[in-house]
Amino acid sequence: MNAAAALRRYPTPLPVPFSKAVRAGDFLFLSGVLAMDAQARIVEGDVQVQTRVVLERIAATLEECGATLQQVVRATIWLADLADFAAFNAEYAKHFGGALPARSCVQAVLYQGAKVEIEVQAFVPNDMSSDGA
Repeated sequence: MNAAAALRRYPTPLPVPFSKAVRAGDFLFLSGVLAMDAQARIVEGDVQVQTRVVLERIAATLEECGATLQQVVRATIWLADLADFAAFNAEYAKHFGGALPARSCVQAVLYQGAKVEIEVQAFVPNDMSSDGA
């Protein structure tokens, strides 16, 4: 099997030049996710509100790709303000429970004033995936 055949790309509905996810073998890589509404506007609210929206969007994409949050092995987080770290962690922990992935967290200026962006990678063995990939 050639390398291109081993990849599956999941297009984003947004007018941007990237895939929302790419499956490469047993790994699923999600692009960074912001707290956006259906019109691609940043959702108003504090870091906990935005974190909840981001993780709900991530969970929906994972489900579409045949995975769950429990299969996430790595997360990268960008916070607009590290003073929000404790509030972010409180919301984040609610979604992962005891299946916490490895993680990095840094401060960055984010698109359109977003407070948080998260990207994840999940381990999804082919025999566990329901998406037929």
